[in-house]
Amino acid sequence: MTQRTDRIDQLLRQEIGEILARDVQDPRIGFVTITDVETAPDLSTARVWVSVIGQPDEREQTLKALRRALPFVRHELGSRVRLRRIPELLLREDDTAQRGTRVLQLLAELEAGATATPDESAAAIESLPTPVPRIPAAEPARPRRARAGRQLGEKRPGPRKRR
Repeated sequence: MTQRTDRIDQLLRQEIGEILARDVQDPRIGFVTITDVETAPDLSTARVWVSVIGQPDEREQTLKALRRALPFVRHELGSRVRLRRIPELLLREDDTAQRGTRVLQLLAELEAGATATPDESAAAIESLPTPVPRIPAAEPARPRRARAGRQLGEKRPGPRKRR
């Protein structure tokens, strides 16, 4: 990616997020976050990565509504952004939140010493848990070691004088 496409990606991400929050009036669109935009080098297409929170059927309905709203969003981008050609928007679902939740769940199971059955793990992916701060275990104090050739508390010799 070049600096120009990086700047365009950032601009499109901000503008698409604003358009979805303020101008799109579809009630099926729930809590949606534009996580990333990747434009092609020729600016013909742009992949829009969205994160949707909710149950799987709600997420699917939201993605359908977003796909129907993309022509309107592209039209609005044309009036807000000064580009020679507004790229065609391709919607992609960003599932990093679900994968992160699954990793947190597996870590919690390992700490507890229990493993879940496949049915339980599939049900746990459905909802996002609230993160819990971890309290670090107290580390044993390391004994101080003296440097080679010196005792603890002994001063270091000063710089050598040149003759």
